[in-house]
Amino acid sequence: MTDWTERYRPTTLSEVRGNNKARDALEEWAEGWDDHREPVVLHGAPGVGKTSAAHALASDMGWEVVELNASDQRTADDIERFAGRASRNATLAGSLDGGAGGARGADGRQLIVLDEADNIHYQYDRGGKRAVTDLLKDANQPIVLIANEYYEMSNGLRNAAREIEFRDVSARSIVPVLRDVLRKEGIEFDEDALERIADDNDGDLRAAIKDLQATADGRSEVTVEDVTTGDRNRAVGLFAFLDAVLKEEPAQDALRTAYDVDETPEDLLQWVEDKVSLVYDDRELARAYEFLANADVWTSRVYATDYDYTWWRYATDNLAGGVAAARDTTYGGWTRYGGAPYRSTRDATRDEVVRAIAESGGLSMTTARLDVLPFLSALTHHCKPRELTVAMAAWYDLDEAGVAYVTGSGETTNKVQSIVEDAADIRSEALEAHAEGAFVGGDGSESSDDATGESESLEERNEGDDADTPDAEAAAETEDDDQAGLSEFM
Repeated sequence: MTDWTERYRPTTLSEVRGNNKARDALEEWAEGWDDHREPVVLHGAPGVGKTSAAHALASDMGWEVVELNASDQRTADDIERFAGRASRNATLAGSLDGGAGGARGADGRQLIVLDEADNIHYQYDRGGKRAVTDLLKDANQPIVLIANEYYEMSNGLRNAAREIEFRDVSARSIVPVLRDVLRKEGIEFDEDALERIADDNDGDLRAAIKDLQATADGRSEVTVEDVTTGDRNRAVGLFAFLDAVLKEEPAQDALRTAYDVDETPEDLLQWVEDKVSLVYDDRELARAYEFLANADVWTSRVYATDYDYTWWRYATDNLAGGVAAARDTTYGGWTRYGGAPYRSTRDATRDEVVRAIAESGGLSMTTARLDVLPFLSALTHHCKPRELTVAMAAWYDLDEAGVAYVTGSGETTNKVQSIVEDAADIRSEALEAHAEGAFVGGDGSESSDDATGESESLEERNEGDDADTPDAEAAAETEDDDQAGLSEFM
């Protein structure tokens, strides 16, 4: 079932309802962009049409859209990777002198859309806010920031961008939108029903359309008696969602419930995967896991396509509607779902390895996971070459589980264990070499026994080995190889 908020999203600014003043200001900003080169921030409550207006504007102007629309893409590295480069691109003609108000689409512009500008993510990188501020100053392309809470944005961001406020959409403006949707769907309606939905949604056009779809589902006519928005819980809890999918609701209703949970499809997938075995029998589980596997493919495709979140809708279809359809019956009673989904040891190891890579290279977790980790895995597949694998383990201070994860080797194999041991030796030698006397005796000299032993061993090596002998040359080459391998990571 297609979400009506997506199916009937405005494709041109003239279709944006309820915020005529803001719509006209946005169009004026775009057509005069060559003269002022300012970014703009669209702010207002959720569901009033800010993001839709930005995309409709791009359609009108013939501009390509580059969008960051998830709060976990707020690191400095991600902002540079996905928006920074695009914002500095010149037009296809190589000139920025053409007028935006001329022949639309002929200037090759890109509209950079940064959603949730009031919610920059700081979990591992502290440069997100600074990166956005720098982006606004250096951009050669028009930029739209979108925020729910304008005054939760930093002063730097607010001062760098023109402000356009989107107000709550009045019930009087919502009703015509609902009327148009039902006419396009070929569904008869009672005008009072539309007014009821509009009044119950407090200026949120998106929520009104969702209510309309829930009310009209399976009906050829919508009457005021059919409207149930007053009892609708717009913030469905996780356990209510699990009950809907795993126990109570048919596929379509379970899918609708998924739209009302304030969690990403990726998180919902983990919850359903972790809890489905508490309810389903073996045959139902087998069918459910097929849908969950499909959902996992779709969520993975988001990352494989540079964060194209449109794939999430297919993940939701499978993890909610598909898993619900895998049931042979409904289940009653109460189920103890327990806490958050179990994280496998492999997942925990992956996160530790990615964090080590990110901290060592000053990277974001995203770049470490998507770009660096696959590269390291290819370089050290099955611990070959060994010297490079040892150097990698030493540089990132990996244990057996970490080496096994990166290389694809067995954690308990002698090969992996010996690599970790050699890596520990390299780290100890490096620590001692940089200690600058921390390991000498209390009087500033090496202890007599250690010094004597070291002197004797040096004399024995000098007397017993010729620097030109094959054995000595082989030893020297081995030492050079180890140092060369470590230098790749230092």
